[in-house]
Amino acid sequence: MAGHVALVAAALTLLAPIEASAQSDSTQACWIRGSPERVAARPSILDSVSVQLGTSTVKVCYGRPRKNDRQIMGGLVPFGTPWRMGANEATVIHMPSGGSIAGVPVQAGSYSLYAIPAEKEWQIVVNSVTQRWGIPISAAVREKDVGTGAVRTETTTSSEDQMRMSFEKRGDKSADLILQWDLTRVRIPVTLK
Repeated sequence: MAGHVALVAAALTLLAPIEASAQSDSTQACWIRGSPERVAARPSILDSVSVQLGTSTVKVCYGRPRKNDRQIMGGLVPFGTPWRMGANEATVIHMPSGGSIAGVPVQAGSYSLYAIPAEKEWQIVVNSVTQRWGIPISAAVREKDVGTGAVRTETTTSSEDQMRMSFEKRGDKSADLILQWDLTRVRIPVTLK
């Protein structure tokens, strides 16, 4: 247990809260709520993934829930309802320059992401409020939406017990942010100018 706490404490040092404009693109960190001890006790770990596009780094911070023998899509994650795309804090993407997320034009800065899943297609919503708990996605949260883009779902052959995100480069300044959980995968295009 002591090793687990030390590992989480080291990770939290890297994921410490940030001032939105005080950090360069390569040092953006994740905003977390709560003490290191409380964060370490969460069943869904806090994680991040990044990709180098051009000379800049795009980073996503998110919580990684587990399946735990539950029905995920259409069950725990209901179709037609806003979902935070993770657990705990809102899922946040740091864009070092202008570009687009799921086809939604954005300026340099940080944005929260949430989805409105359906069986064959998800609406990916880009929102300007980042330092918040992931739920509820209320009318007040939705007032800060920047835009929405559609992405197709893919069905995988092997189940992913713990939700994970990764980047797959498509070009020098473009990549897909891939979310995979249970038997579902979505690819969210991210580009920088």
